[in-house]
Order: sequence, then C-alpha cells, then structure tokens
Amino acid sequence: MGSLPMPGWLWPALIVLGLALIAVATVVLARHGHGSAAPRPSTARELLDARYARGEIDEDDYRRRRDLLR
Repeated sequence: MGSLPMPGWLWPALIVLGLALIAVATVVLARHGHGSAAPRPSTARELLDARYARGEIDEDDYRRRRDLLR
C-alpha cells in the first residue's frame, strides 16, 4: 500500500496550524491557569482596605467603617 499523494503546501500548513494551536493553548493556560488569581483578603479590615484602594468608598466612609471594626 502506498501513501496518498499530498500537495506540497499541505505539510508546512499543518505545521503552522499545529504551532498556532500550541501558542493559543499556552496563552489560555497562562491567563486562566492555577495560581493566577490574587488571593482574596480574608479579614473585614482587609476587605475594607481593598474597597478603599479601588475607590469604591470615599475617605469618610472608609474611616467610619474602620472605626466600627475596632
């Protein structure tokens, strides 16, 4: 049995396609892989600090809430 004849451009095209799939898989795994997400703050004070740092609450609200946590 002989192999089927293939056009001369098919092997290079398959190699390029394979490399592109590997590159896409690498990017997806790097962005969504294990350990890529930052750990969430665990205490109420850390949550409050994070909200203030992101600008979700203003300084007065931050201080009032912080004082309630003491």
